[in-house]
Amino acid sequence: MNINRICRKTCRVTVAAIALMIVVTVAARAQRTTSMRINEALVINDDNFLDDYGKKSGWLELYNTSANVVNVAGCFLTDDINDPKKYPIPKGDVLTRVSPRQHVLFWVDSMAWHGTFHVNFSFKPDRANFIAFFDSDGKTLIDSVTIPAGQQSDVSYGRLVDGGDQWVSFTKVTPSTNNKTLDSNERIDNFKSNDGVGVGMTVTAMCVVFLGLIMLYCVFKFVAYLAILLTTKRAKKASDDVQLSGEISGEVLAAISAALYELDEDVHDIERTILTIQKVRRNYSPWSSKIYTLREAPRK
Repeated sequence: MNINRICRKTCRVTVAAIALMIVVTVAARAQRTTSMRINEALVINDDNFLDDYGKKSGWLELYNTSANVVNVAGCFLTDDINDPKKYPIPKGDVLTRVSPRQHVLFWVDSMAWHGTFHVNFSFKPDRANFIAFFDSDGKTLIDSVTIPAGQQSDVSYGRLVDGGDQWVSFTKVTPSTNNKTLDSNERIDNFKSNDGVGVGMTVTAMCVVFLGLIMLYCVFKFVAYLAILLTTKRAKKASDDVQLSGEISGEVLAAISAALYELDEDVHDIERTILTIQKVRRNYSPWSSKIYTLREAPRK
C-alpha cells in the first residue's frame, strides 16, 4: 500500500516537473523570438549591396534587441497578412542564430532556391509593401511594417535607432550594420568651431607642461631638503656618540701612562715619555728561499 502511494506520488512529481520544463522552454523560446524586429528594408536596389550570387535585389533586415542569442529558424516571413506562413525560414542553418544586438539580412527576390536567406516573394516598387515576421507557430505576429509607396532608388526605409519606434529614410544605406552611425566626433567638431587655429590648444599644452615641470621641481627640492636634514641629524648623532665615548677618566690615563713607561726601552725614543713604533724591515730574496735549495748533494 505504501509502495503504491509512493509510486503515484513520484509519477505526479515527474509529470509536474516535465510540464514545468515544457512551459519554461516554450516561454524562453517565445521570449527570445519576440525580441526580433524588422529593422530596415530596401525596395529598389540599383547600385547597392550585392547578394551571394552577385545580383542586386531588395532586402530586409531583422535585428535582435535582446542580450541573448536568438535562432529565427522555423519562424516565418511574409508580405501577406492572410498568409503568415508564406516563407518558412529553414532549419539547420547555423547562420540563423542571431547574436545579441546583431542583424540578419534576407534578400526579397522571389528566389528561395538560392538559399536560406532568399525569400519567396519580392517588393513592388510602384506601391506600398507590407512585411511581417511571425513566430514558429505561424500565428503569433512578432513584428510588421508597411513601407510607404514612392521609395527612391538606393534609399532604405528603417528605424532611426536599431529596434526603436521611429522610421525614417536613409540615404546612407547600412545593411547588416547599425542604422545610426557616427561619422564625426562631437568633441572634435566643437573644438574646431571654438578654436580653429589651435591657439587655445597650444596655450593649454604649454601650461600643462610647465605646471608638470614646476611640480617636479618642487618634489625634487623637497626630497633634497629632506635628505640633507636626515644626513645632518645622523652626523650630529654620530658626533655626539664619539664625544661621549672619548671622555676617559684621569685614573685610566694614569694607568696607561704607567704601563707605557714600564715597557722595554726599545719602544721608547730618546725621551722616555715618547712612544716610538718602528717598522720592521725584512729583506727577502728568492735566492735565500728554501724552495730553491738543493735537497740532495749533487752527484759527481
